[in-house]
This record gives sequence, C-alpha cells and structure tokens, in this order.
Amino acid sequence: MTVAARRTFLKGIGAAGVLGALAGCGVPAAYVDASDRAAKDLSGREKKLTFANWPLYIDTDDEDKTRRPTLDAFEKRTGIDVRYTEEINDNDEFFGKISPSLMNHQETGRDLVVISDWMCARFVRLGWVQEMDRSRQPNVAEHLDPILRTPHFDEGRRYSVPWQSGITGIAYNKRRLGREIRHVSDLWADDLKGRVTLLSGLDEAFALLMQGDGVDIGTWTGDDFHRMCDRLEKRVRGHHVRRFTGNDYIKDLASGDVLACQAYSGDVIQLQADDPDIAFVVPEEGAELWAESLMIPNLARHKANAERLIDHYYDPEVAAELAAWVNYVCPVPAARDVLASSKDKDLAALAEDPLVFPDDAMRRRLAIARDITSDERTEFARRWNSLVGL
Repeated sequence: MTVAARRTFLKGIGAAGVLGALAGCGVPAAYVDASDRAAKDLSGREKKLTFANWPLYIDTDDEDKTRRPTLDAFEKRTGIDVRYTEEINDNDEFFGKISPSLMNHQETGRDLVVISDWMCARFVRLGWVQEMDRSRQPNVAEHLDPILRTPHFDEGRRYSVPWQSGITGIAYNKRRLGREIRHVSDLWADDLKGRVTLLSGLDEAFALLMQGDGVDIGTWTGDDFHRMCDRLEKRVRGHHVRRFTGNDYIKDLASGDVLACQAYSGDVIQLQADDPDIAFVVPEEGAELWAESLMIPNLARHKANAERLIDHYYDPEVAAELAAWVNYVCPVPAARDVLASSKDKDLAALAEDPLVFPDDAMRRRLAIARDITSDERTEFARRWNSLVGL
C-alpha cells in the first residue's frame, strides 16, 4: 500500500482546464450558491450512507479481507448500513466522474468522499460540498490535530475533515550513501548526480522544492514558483535528476538504483520494515504536511449519517486502530496514548514513530502549503509538465 497509489499527479492541465473550457463555451458558471447545496436529509428514516474512498485506505480483518473492523463497529453501534466503495484511484479522474452532476445541481449518489486537500480546495471554491454540523461531531471538535485545523482553502475545517495525513520529505539509503541528508540542498551534491528522483505531480512536488529555496509555502508567490523551476531546469538539463516518478521511487530506492528521493512518509514506514537502512528526513528548512480529507458532496441524502461516521473515526480508540493499519500521520494525536498503552509490543512502538505521531521537533518544521488557485493552475501546470516531460 502506498501513498503514491492514491496521491496521483496532475495530467496535462487536468480538471481545471475542463472547467475553463466549459466557461469559454458559454456553459453557466460551475459555482453553486450555499442556498442550493443541501437536499432533504433522509438520515432520520434511512439508516444508510454511501462512502467513496481510495483502495487500501481502511483497516481490514487479517482472516477475512471483506471485513473492515472499524466500519463494522460503527454499523453495529448505530444501526447505519455503510455502502463502502473503493472507487477513487485518481483525484482528477474522480473529479471528472462526479463534476457533471455537481455543476448541474444533481446528486452524485455519494454521501461521503475522500480526496486530496489540493483537490478539496477546488470543491470548496466551487461550492460543491456542504458545511458540516459540528454539533454532531464532538470528537472532531475535541481531537482534530491543531496543525491541521486551518488549511488555507478551508479555515476552521468547515467543509472538510482529514481522513489521514502525511509528510512529503526526503527518503535515502543511509548505508549506501554513507552520510546523512539534512537539507533539500543535499540532494544536489555531486555524489548524487543521476541518483536522485523527484515526484512527478505538481501538487505533490512543488512545496518541498520551494522550502529548499527558503520560501514560506503558506504564502508563496508565482515568482517563487518560477524561480524554483528555473533552478530545477538546470539540474534536469545537467542530468542530476535521474527522473520524475509516481510510486516508482519505492522500487528504485529499494534496489539501490536511486540513493535519495522525494518521498511520502507512509511509504517509507513500509520500506523500513524490509530495509532498516532506509531513512526518512524532514529537512531543516521544513517539509509539507498534507491531508486527504472527508467531504460531503452537495445534495447528499444522508448528511447526518455521514457526519456521525466522520465523528466515529475521531474517537481516539478508533483512530488508533485505523492508524495501526494504514501507518500514515494520524490526525488524532490522542490516539498515540491508546497505542502506547497497548500490550502488543509492535502497537506500542508505533506510538513512538514520529512518522505516525510527529514529535515536537518535527512538528515545528512542518507546514501546510497554500494551494494552487484555478487562475494559476494552467500556467503552472504547463511550466511543470515541460520540466517533467509530460
């Protein structure tokens, strides 16, 4: 299971280009006013909901992979039947699948979805998701990690709640490299020429590279972006960067073909199980903290049921069970104490893993990036794709 299998890269100009083309053809604006987002909520009489998620992103029973213990517990406790689908394989693909319904004020057939925060930003800007009722979500109000509460696209998390989080940093092989990596600039050392890979996705890659240039990714500008690309272009032309990858970097790093790469924290935990010489570093300049978040689409028919399910996953006991299976940064810090008190040695050790529960020193170096706006996306995607070779 890899983050990269879920956090896919932007293809071409992606869904933003689709919306721009529609606007240019005289199609009515895609924005939906707040007064038109809610349908009659049938939660009171229909004890059900439909939940769309990514593959391999929820706990399963070791003996029966069709069972999902944390979800089964919710159904048993509430009597709400959850139709769980693993239909999201690509943010842009899923956007394309449900955008016709949303822009035409029609139901999507889904009460709850999980998408990457950079895509969540589009949904919020377009008015395609409903504000949540926190009175039904006391666990979210109490336990959501403070560092994740105020992303730039959704101050106060009124429309989104993190499902899982993660860090984009640097992975490297300590034994093969023979030294530590502490800075983004360490990737450009002469002995790493041709042995470095970067992520191919614009939204996944740009923040860490800007941080290496000393940029505050919460307030970055277009000039910052182009300056970063100018520097990277020279390294690409000089063959310092071996290639740009999706989840391929896992194989390259494990085989030794690559000595250092841009990587996701969740992937590295799994790599370390097979090779303890693989290290993950949050550079001194900082690294990006990202999330993939739960959202309730417009006209969802079971909004209250969806809100209850979200809150279920913010119970520290439930969050701990999910974290132990998926191994990403847990958005519920209180789950750490649950795992630490476990009699299971491996679970107790997970509570001390800073890639699941970042310690104070690491947290000070984590930042949430300002998202790329719809006005910026076409220009930046073209520049980035020319670098990456898409």
